[in-house]
Amino acid sequence: MTARRTSSLRGRRRSRAVTLLEVLVSVGILALIGTLIYGAFDGMSRARSGISRMGDRYHQGRAAIARISRELQTAFLSRHQPADKNIVARLTAFAGEDSSPADRVDFTAFAHRRLLRNAHESDQCEIGYFGARDPEHDRLDLVRREARTIDTEPTRGGVVNVLAEDIESFNLQYLDPITGEWVDSWDSTQPAAQLDRLPSQVWVTLVLNGGPGGQPIKFESKVPLPMQVPIAFGAN
Repeated sequence: MTARRTSSLRGRRRSRAVTLLEVLVSVGILALIGTLIYGAFDGMSRARSGISRMGDRYHQGRAAIARISRELQTAFLSRHQPADKNIVARLTAFAGEDSSPADRVDFTAFAHRRLLRNAHESDQCEIGYFGARDPEHDRLDLVRREARTIDTEPTRGGVVNVLAEDIESFNLQYLDPITGEWVDSWDSTQPAAQLDRLPSQVWVTLVLNGGPGGQPIKFESKVPLPMQVPIAFGAN
């Protein structure tokens, strides 16, 4: 009886024992499941990052177009100048330069915001938009220049900040109210160009790199300029 009971116990232990092959198969299945789960989470993370990056690009483009449009609408010219040309201290202008891949525009505008109390500033300023090369990342950025005071060099001075990163192109066209035609450049300071005149509209086209599938993202806006006549209160 004792021998039979011992033999029976040994048989049960063998049936409950796990072989090395079964252990290897189990580990392989667990590794496969873990790999699949990691791949799924990694794909979700990359998709989320891509969607977030794409949303940032669209937001940056829309914000840039909105700001350019808002500030172009405040552009103005003024005929208020001293009789003696040697003591001229301010010069208002609207100058658009055709260039590739990014055009440039500089103008005087009522767009400055005074942030400090008792600061000797007004809402008048010089603003410029143009492309600038970023040497660190080897890309072209759209930058904004603002000078808080108007001087005799409306295309220079002030603080420059990046408005939109990694652009493909920035194109501007100007609607001449006299001819009714779109032109690629504008200069209100030259008699041979558009002396003391503003365009009736500005066609802004901004193209950013890094769109869906690596394709560029295009933003467009036609901006009307309401102040067509230069300011001349009491001027002859």
